[in-house]
Amino acid sequence: MSFKIVVDSCCEMTRQMQEDPTFIRVPLTIACGENTFVDDDSFDQADLLWAMKQTKDAPATACPSPQAYLDAFSGEEEDVYAVTLSALLSGSHNSAQQGKQLLEEDKPEKNIHVFNSCSAVCGESLIALKIKELAEQGLPFKKVVREVEQFIRRMKTLFVLEDLENLRKNGRLTKMQAVVTGALRIKLFCHATPEGEIGKLGQALTVKQALGKLVDRIADDLDHVGRTLIISHCNCLERAVKLKEQIEARCRFDRIFMTGAGGITTVYANDGGIVVAY
Repeated sequence: MSFKIVVDSCCEMTRQMQEDPTFIRVPLTIACGENTFVDDDSFDQADLLWAMKQTKDAPATACPSPQAYLDAFSGEEEDVYAVTLSALLSGSHNSAQQGKQLLEEDKPEKNIHVFNSCSAVCGESLIALKIKELAEQGLPFKKVVREVEQFIRRMKTLFVLEDLENLRKNGRLTKMQAVVTGALRIKLFCHATPEGEIGKLGQALTVKQALGKLVDRIADDLDHVGRTLIISHCNCLERAVKLKEQIEARCRFDRIFMTGAGGITTVYANDGGIVVAY
């Protein structure tokens, strides 16, 4: 059966995904100071990083409208799968669900499912690639949905950020974490909890040390063997390449991809941030 996969723009696209018309990306928007950025092919990361440094206010992100999702869902494909940011971090999931309801009113025969990634960034990418893998095997729609939901529960998303300021401004850190990290310049090693919130796994005095803890964590988790890992970086390719080499030296992934950060990832990961998912 024909299918397509709709993702919001926090999903970082690998080169393979960028070249594949199966994937449709619906953009969020970002307001920073007097500037507005659309997180699509027109997005300029350098401009956003500069704008964020010029204002004390937190950048504001806006999710796609239900109509934007409805437009993306529409078409001749029989099966439509969507992957969104964690429902606890963004309204994107709710908006996609509303778009789904609108489409079902008009075309009740169409199969459509919206996955709550309980993650973000390359976590969404992994889910989208898993959907494609299963759908291309010819699995029935409901079986694809069931297996991907199980995959989401097993998936791990880890990250280390150079600058926590935007997470602090947007209330994504607890009050104590914000005070401690701001005063001591501590680097947090964090993860996406099973529910899709941000949780702390450890801390370090430098990004290098925090990334070392990240690699240790992956190496100790033998569930990684034979799986795919994606590294997303925000304006720090050299750091991402070194991390990839460290992971390859100690872990047994079948594939490791790297992606740069789009607009929404740039807002929250900020300059120098690293996110991995497997």
